[in-house]
Amino acid sequence: MSARARPRQRSRWPLWVGIAAVVGLFVGIVVASGAFDKAIKELSLPLEHENIIRRQAREKGVDAALIAAVIDTESKFTNAESSAGARGLMQITPAAAKFIEKQSGGTTFKLSDLSNPEINIRYGTFLLKELLERYEGDEAAALAAYNAGPGNADKWGGAGLSVEEIPFPETRAYVETVLERQKQYREKYASELGYGGG
Repeated sequence: MSARARPRQRSRWPLWVGIAAVVGLFVGIVVASGAFDKAIKELSLPLEHENIIRRQAREKGVDAALIAAVIDTESKFTNAESSAGARGLMQITPAAAKFIEKQSGGTTFKLSDLSNPEINIRYGTFLLKELLERYEGDEAAALAAYNAGPGNADKWGGAGLSVEEIPFPETRAYVETVLERQKQYREKYASELGYGGG
C-alpha cells in the first residue's frame, strides 16, 4: 500500500439523481398527455386509413372493426406482397382483384393499383361483403373463405361453420385471430372507426 493517499473520487450520485429526475419528469408529462397510452395502443394494435375503412364499412355494410382486423392480421397495415402474389393491406390476389373488378363494373384496373390503400381496402371490403352474403352473415365462414378459399369453406360446412370445425390449423388460427382483433378494434378505436364514444 502506498504511503501517498489516493485522490478522493467525486461522487457521481448527484448526476444520476438529476438524470433520473429529468427522465421521470419527461415520462410524467408523456403519460399525463395520453401520448404514452396512444403509442402503446398503436404499437400493439395499429390503425391507419381509418377514413377509408369507415367509408367502405358504411358503403358496403361491413363492420369497420372487422375490416381493420383483417388488415392487421393480413399485413399489419403495411403494403406487403406474399409469396403467392397477394398484395397490399388486405392481401388481394391478382385473380381475386380481376373478379372484383368484373363484379363491381370496373374497367381500368392494373395490378399496381393494389398498392393504393383506397383501392386495396375497397376491393378487400367488397370481397368480405360478398363472402358474408354467401355465408349468411357467418363471420367465421366468411373469414375461412377469405383465407383458404370458398371451396374449402363450403366443404367444411359453409354458413353455420364454427371456428372449431375448421380443419386447417393455419386457417383456424387466422379466423380466431381476426375475430379477437375485431373485438379489440371495436373497443379501442370506437370513435376512429365510427362507433361513437371512445
